[in-house]
Amino acid sequence: MPQRSAFGPYLRTMDFDSVFVHPTAVVDDGAALGAGTKVWHFSHIMPQAVLGENCNIGQNVVVSPGVHLGNNVKVQNNVSLYTGVICDDDVFLGPSCVFTNVTNPRSAVNRRDQYAKTRVGKGASIGANATIVCGHDIGSYAFIGAGAVVTKHVPDYALVLGNPARHVGWMSAFGHRLDFGADSKATCPESGEVYVLEDNRVFPLPR
Repeated sequence: MPQRSAFGPYLRTMDFDSVFVHPTAVVDDGAALGAGTKVWHFSHIMPQAVLGENCNIGQNVVVSPGVHLGNNVKVQNNVSLYTGVICDDDVFLGPSCVFTNVTNPRSAVNRRDQYAKTRVGKGASIGANATIVCGHDIGSYAFIGAGAVVTKHVPDYALVLGNPARHVGWMSAFGHRLDFGADSKATCPESGEVYVLEDNRVFPLPR
């Protein structure tokens, strides 16, 4: 059994030997980490946070109570995940991206019973320094450009850029911009997967 961190107690998990927690990190009792998950320098995983298998939590990350991360979620440096955030499998959160959980915060007004939920769908990527205003879900395989400010729901496979974020195109599951032809079909140059655009929604065709 590893020793306690000088910065706080390590998590007790059912499969403790399969997780890595850097000595400067803090994982509070009551948090849950899946097998293969790594927590790096100066990060803090709070009680009732749930992290799936093979997650990678970078430096100076805070994961608040009630946050759920799926399997293989990668959280880069300087990200704070507040109560109400749920990330499905294979989500990428870029450096210093920002989540909120109250739409009208005031220091003198306690709104802890009004936290809004934000769900990030499977395989989605959020770029560095992007801001996700709470209560707006990010679709599966969506791509949020660096510095974007998301103020509404983002569809599956959508590419959004700017402040406020605007829907400017579509992305494949492998992260390539899709160029739809007259037949409303596009092919990912890396995976070869074919996508169809129908009623302003994108679907991968069965192989």
